[in-house]
Amino acid sequence: MTTEKKIARRKLSLLELATELQNVSKACKVMGYSRQQFYEIRRNFQTYGADGLLDRLPGARTPHPNRVAAEVEQAILDHALAHPCHGALRVAQELMLKGVQVSSGGVRGVWGRHGLLTRHERLLRLERSTAERTIELSDEQVRLLERFSPEFRDRHIEAPHTGALVAVDTFFVGALKGVGKVYLQTAIDCHSRYAWARLYPNKMPVTAVHLMNTDVLPAFEAVNARIDTVLSDNGREFCGRPDRHPYELFLQLEGIDHRTTRVRRPQSNGYVERLHRTLLDEHFRVEGRRTWFESIDEMQVALDAYLKTYNNDRPHQGRGMNGRTPAMAFAAGLPATPKKDNDEMKKPKTKKAA
Repeated sequence: MTTEKKIARRKLSLLELATELQNVSKACKVMGYSRQQFYEIRRNFQTYGADGLLDRLPGARTPHPNRVAAEVEQAILDHALAHPCHGALRVAQELMLKGVQVSSGGVRGVWGRHGLLTRHERLLRLERSTAERTIELSDEQVRLLERFSPEFRDRHIEAPHTGALVAVDTFFVGALKGVGKVYLQTAIDCHSRYAWARLYPNKMPVTAVHLMNTDVLPAFEAVNARIDTVLSDNGREFCGRPDRHPYELFLQLEGIDHRTTRVRRPQSNGYVERLHRTLLDEHFRVEGRRTWFESIDEMQVALDAYLKTYNNDRPHQGRGMNGRTPAMAFAAGLPATPKKDNDEMKKPKTKKAA
């Protein structure tokens, strides 16, 4: 039995007790009602019968006469789908520019009837509508979904085999007395987490090319493998005119695709960013307090010793590594069918003389 029916039965008991006692005051005192409430209950019972004993909420039973028109309500819902983070006043002002007259209170009324009063509820509606039908999302909608949806936040870079994707970046290490600024050029295979790094006094494009040509490519050529794609940020050492920039030309010459991350989104290149933090915590901050370096070459010797340990001896706890060392994962992830050497692919075919 619902609460409303219990209250209705109690009111009926009040009326029956008053009839039995022939005393309204005594019946009201026993049942806990006032005389005014008794007469109101009796009047409703005489007018509407048993339904009159049910509590009736105040207000209109039909749509309120001042409710916004159906086309205005639809315009508000469409705007909430396109711009889920706009407030009620912003929506009213935007619709007014389109010739739709509605107040901010009217906007909130529409949101309340459809369960869209909070920004989170409007974002959930956007996700549901996206899942139900194929629509073209604007840049603003994509940005909001990536910010608030756990599915988008938990995306990972996928590299199915060794050499599928190599992430590169430049890191400012610090200033060395008598030398000046010191920069670190790093590269990491996203499948195995095998890393390469070199220190330079600047971050010109030639330094990025030098690391790839001296350390990274020889490591892949030694196992008859190749790099499919390089991922970098939009720094000047990596990006420029494809027909003039040294790094772009080098990748084209080696037959390597070049992908760049979104501007101001270092998370898009998370593997190499995490490598930088590891190098800082486990090498530079420790070795910098243990050894007095006077040249970049001395720093490079210490860095090479750490990278040897990092790649061959240190168990890695990253996603999919399961405690393996990068060298183990590098060897295990080599493609089953080795790629052709880049020199062989780039070698032009010569026609036989007649």
